[in-house]
Amino acid sequence: MNVSIDLSGLGAGFADASIGSQTVFRHCLDALSHPGKVIAVEPSITLSTPAEMHRPAAAILLALLDQDTRLWLSPALRGGDAGSFLRFHTGCTLVETPASADFGLAASGADLPPLTDFAAGSESYPDRSATLVVQCAALTAGSGWTLTGPGIRDRARLSAEGIGSTFTSQWAANRAGFPCGVDVFFASADALAALPRTTRLEG
Repeated sequence: MNVSIDLSGLGAGFADASIGSQTVFRHCLDALSHPGKVIAVEPSITLSTPAEMHRPAAAILLALLDQDTRLWLSPALRGGDAGSFLRFHTGCTLVETPASADFGLAASGADLPPLTDFAAGSESYPDRSATLVVQCAALTAGSGWTLTGPGIRDRARLSAEGIGSTFTSQWAANRAGFPCGVDVFFASADALAALPRTTRLEG
């Protein structure tokens, strides 16, 4: 029996898979190398994404996920098309718990569980830690948190609107575990920024 599955509503992903993936991968490396830098994601990179996902969040995951990666979605995303969209375009596996994920996507700061719920790697294998993508209402350089550490000359400022007040204390504990710890990308409606585990954050 032939079963027809309608995938037309999932969105087209990258306008050009090769160029889009390479461009966003460079954006991700730039953001990790320069914590606090806000990088615009051009609308032309992606054609369409699920309504519950910011376009830069989708672009990050389209560039970084593949069939060998495990993705956790926050509760607010599980009833929509995000999981089907990312599985179709990347071949990733969806997992139920943060601890078993290589990547996590949170719909908002309010939908983000404690950072300690995610894999932090080990002294021998710090690369086996999770990378998180957290959606936020807006990203603004020059205000908000004060950032210091590798990749930052003197200090930088970053505001991620909608990220909870407990994030700074959680991040301090995450950084204290170096070389273990999670890395975080923030994604607004039109831009991305990153916090590698080496960055010191003061609210």
